Amino acid sequence: MFLIEIYKSVQGESSWTGLPCIFVRLAGCNLRCTWCDSTYTFSGGKRMSEDEVMAEVERLSPCKMVEVTGGEPMLQEREVVPLMRRLLESGYTVLLETSGERPLGAVPAEVHKIVDVKCPGSGEGGTFRMENLQALTNQDELKFVIRDRVDYEFARDFVREHGLEPRVKEVLLSPAFRTDSHGRTAENMEMDPRLLVDWMLEDGLSARLGLQIHKFVWEPQTKGV
Repeated sequence: MFLIEIYKSVQGESSWTGLPCIFVRLAGCNLRCTWCDSTYTFSGGKRMSEDEVMAEVERLSPCKMVEVTGGEPMLQEREVVPLMRRLLESGYTVLLETSGERPLGAVPAEVHKIVDVKCPGSGEGGTFRMENLQALTNQDELKFVIRDRVDYEFARDFVREHGLEPRVKEVLLSPAFRTDSHGRTAENMEMDPRLLVDWMLEDGLSARLGLQIHKFVWEPQTKGV
């Protein structure tokens, strides 16, 4: 498989925020979101075998949580599904971060899926594969990156139309960061998170605000964190 990087840090988003985690970041993505913060993953990467990936993960242990991310990791489904199985068999808690544009039926049931549904402001609205809703369990999470009121209403209506609040572990709403952001402040977000909180409370939406804490701990453009 083709890897961009493997490193140890803390989880920056999702319900696992703040916990130590080893990140296995795969190369390649077939989407081009306007707010993407990992454009360096679009091409290239280092070819690594499953054994080599496992050896690097074990070197970074004793951390026992691993997130498989990208890019879009499910573009390398043939290689990444066996890798996730092996990580599970080795006693790791495994998270998968994916756009939801690729089929998720082959993902092992024990993997905690964090699935992005692209809002209109991403420029990739409509790419979510609806059949993936059937692959979600009460240990999985749906994430919506929000740029404005249009994105928020899309996320709110999508969640409620499909009855997702009681079906998944978390619905995550995350204000988009500007791609030219510098400095560890909320001013780098494309919308004020206080406004997003107001909308969530007004609508009684059972969702979690996500602030990508790694962009407050480190400079937003820093890689490998």
